[in-house]
Amino acid sequence: MSADASAPDAASQKSAARTGLLAALTAYTLWGMFPLYLKALSSVPAVEILAHRIFWSAPFGALILTARHQWADVFAALRSPRIVGALSIAALAIALNWLIYVWSVTHDRILEASLGYYINPLMYVAAGVFILGEKLRKLQIISVLMASVGVLALTLGIGVFPWVSFSLAILFTAYGYIRKVAPVGAMPGLFIEVSLLAPFALLYLFWITQSGDGAFLGGDGALDGLLVLAGPVTVIPLVMFAVAARRLSLIMLGFIQYIGPTLQFVLGLYYGEPFTLYHAICFTLIWLALIVFSADAWAEHRRKSD
Repeated sequence: MSADASAPDAASQKSAARTGLLAALTAYTLWGMFPLYLKALSSVPAVEILAHRIFWSAPFGALILTARHQWADVFAALRSPRIVGALSIAALAIALNWLIYVWSVTHDRILEASLGYYINPLMYVAAGVFILGEKLRKLQIISVLMASVGVLALTLGIGVFPWVSFSLAILFTAYGYIRKVAPVGAMPGLFIEVSLLAPFALLYLFWITQSGDGAFLGGDGALDGLLVLAGPVTVIPLVMFAVAARRLSLIMLGFIQYIGPTLQFVLGLYYGEPFTLYHAICFTLIWLALIVFSADAWAEHRRKSD
């Protein structure tokens, strides 16, 4: 009886893990290529881009909810003050993350942004260990120390604390943690988040349009199309991430996350951003840390599979 009962459960867990893995790979690949989209909007102020991301995400999210018949989940979540409160904090964290990231890309600081998302796995590890009680093995400790030395070398070398990097890492870790523990589905939760932010975005867009400072509907049809596209390019990877966050451990998410910043790093070099000796030291140590961390994660996975 117990053997028969455990087999479907094990199969269900493997299926959930596969779904989470595919969703994480999709999300981080799309995020890694995101600077290409933002560079096309470099003439638009970061705050206006943020407002369009929020505003156009709401109707696009509504279409997905309708297609997936998930409106009942949205209404159920809205009846819980605890869930709404958690999603309100998540909405604030992701909005600030978006704003800093958009500003960094449009101000030729993609490398600094990519460093933030290289640091992000370490933040996930810290959250997994100190908040969720996940265990940290010896090689993982070594990888954390190596990456920390790399960040310290960059800070001392350039003489400025990389606030963009740490802000992005901390905010996105906070968002990931809240979405992992909040008892609400990926798309319903995201729709509530953008709906909480949408009124403020709409008021801002109305204000800049009335003052004549808005880029939208200014006579450039291609630019208008790109701003409307902010909805799907925002929602799709976030939905994929939320799906992954509920099916994978924070440590596993940290392992997969390096795909995004690697693509961003390559794009930063492509756009000709300064890359000093201190950047080389920092990124090399972080890459080595990720290799050690990944090797340990793979070895642990093989051990559990045997």
